Amino acid sequence: MQHHIVARFQNGTVVKGFSSDFVPSRERFHVHRIDRDEVEAVDVEDLKGVFFVNSFEGNPDARGRADLERFGLGKKIKVDFKDGETMFGYTTGYSPDRQAFFVFPADPEGNNDRVYVVASATADVAFV
Repeated sequence: MQHHIVARFQNGTVVKGFSSDFVPSRERFHVHRIDRDEVEAVDVEDLKGVFFVNSFEGNPDARGRADLERFGLGKKIKVDFKDGETMFGYTTGYSPDRQAFFVFPADPEGNNDRVYVVASATADVAFV
């Protein structure tokens, strides 16, 4: 199965494409880039997160609503990234000892289906 992903790196680089070998327990996966006919190896430790998206265009002006309640996705969480971005969502897999964890955005109407957040890219993570 191919996933539409946006790999956002801690250095600000963004790579958009398709991946069929992303596995949370692996340290590396590959992205077939949409901007060039090339497959790129991605090291998870270099990432801010892997954003599983509905479309590559998205809406850069959208600000996901944090006040929505979703059920069955775990505990509500607030993630503050080192680059200043804040994300609200739900998780069942956060632990301060883990390298990364999934967050399901609080706003189901947003472009992100789920986000694999890399812990080293976060400034603060809190249950809310």
